[in-house]
Amino acid sequence: ILLAAALPLAGCGMLSGREAARDDSAVPSSEFPAAARPISQIGSSRWSTEIERDRVKEADRAMDLVGVAAGMTVADIGAGEGYYTIRLAARVGAKGRVLAQDIIPAVRDKLADRVYRDKLDNVSVKLGAANDPKIPADSFDRVFMMHMYHEIGAPYEFLWRLRASLVKGGEVVIVDADRPTSAHGIPPGLLKCELAAVGYSQRSVTPMPQKGVYLAVFTLAGARPEPGAIKVCRG
Repeated sequence: ILLAAALPLAGCGMLSGREAARDDSAVPSSEFPAAARPISQIGSSRWSTEIERDRVKEADRAMDLVGVAAGMTVADIGAGEGYYTIRLAARVGAKGRVLAQDIIPAVRDKLADRVYRDKLDNVSVKLGAANDPKIPADSFDRVFMMHMYHEIGAPYEFLWRLRASLVKGGEVVIVDADRPTSAHGIPPGLLKCELAAVGYSQRSVTPMPQKGVYLAVFTLAGARPEPGAIKVCRG
């Protein structure tokens, strides 16, 4: 399998001194609380067919809502078969960068083949983990998590480690379904609570074209809490 070569992902924002100086890898998973709700099992790497999603202009609507533009650096977490990866690459253009990440090696490899086959020179592909996105610090204008947040095995730890990847003014963009996490979705109120527990502020929630699906946008708010101080959301 030929993987896309790693691209430089340098952002212009500055982290707080506390977050920039701390070695996140030295913080063990045992310090973080578990979610007090079911974690959805990882299903298919395909949420729907690309033809059906393009018919309702899903990717265009999402990118328009959060202002994805030429020259941006964007991460696609849980990229699957690359529906958003391919379209983000076209939107950010040759001067932009897209990092596509997945936690399943076979899915990552298949996406890397697609990136290579389509000659997407502004895309790199990386393997992440259920508790850690494993993406570069201080690099991303937007981090997309599309139809997959409910499958993150350790959401509080994952979100805590994700914070460092955003540049100043960067945003986390989540698309999910308004239904219980046991049914492959997450109610928007619970999503807002979980991100707030790790120091994110919700900027907006907008319905998507598919019934019951919404897009939520978050920015960093205040200092990152110590892992043991994270307050778990319940219901």
